[in-house]
Amino acid sequence: MGNLIKVGIGEFKICKAPDTIATIGLGSCVGVVLYDADKKIAGLVHIMLPDSTKINDKTKLAKFADTGVALLVEELYKLGIRREHLKAKIAGGAKMFSFSGNTSFGNVGEKNILAVKTMLNKYDIPILAEDIGLNYGRTIVFNPDNCKLLVKSAGNTTIYL
Repeated sequence: MGNLIKVGIGEFKICKAPDTIATIGLGSCVGVVLYDADKKIAGLVHIMLPDSTKINDKTKLAKFADTGVALLVEELYKLGIRREHLKAKIAGGAKMFSFSGNTSFGNVGEKNILAVKTMLNKYDIPILAEDIGLNYGRTIVFNPDNCKLLVKSAGNTTIYL
């Protein structure tokens, strides 16, 4: 059994089997796992916000869907992984709070999901599994050895994708 690599909010990291990679606290945030099943290498990015162009502070580019997914893809390319070998699994994007009226805060999770899917589509990376939306938080752990994504949900059952 390898090490557990922890990814914080707005961060990304890469691991190779037998290590596993995890992130906690996916409420409206989306966890994006990109992996190469043959090389047993995976990367995880913890997306907080959909669009870096709306924010002046660009010091943590991994926290945005548009720049975070791109950063992770580029780092995986540097390891010799070819785009056509990459697959994705995603989780999170919950609507954690109810607001009256149509506020931008109420649908951050939905916007994050859409932005992540747009970026993965841009790179032609297929999403093989997802556990997204609804109204509860998630913790995810990905094992690049068997390509299983463990999703632990607050008050819900644990599932494998």
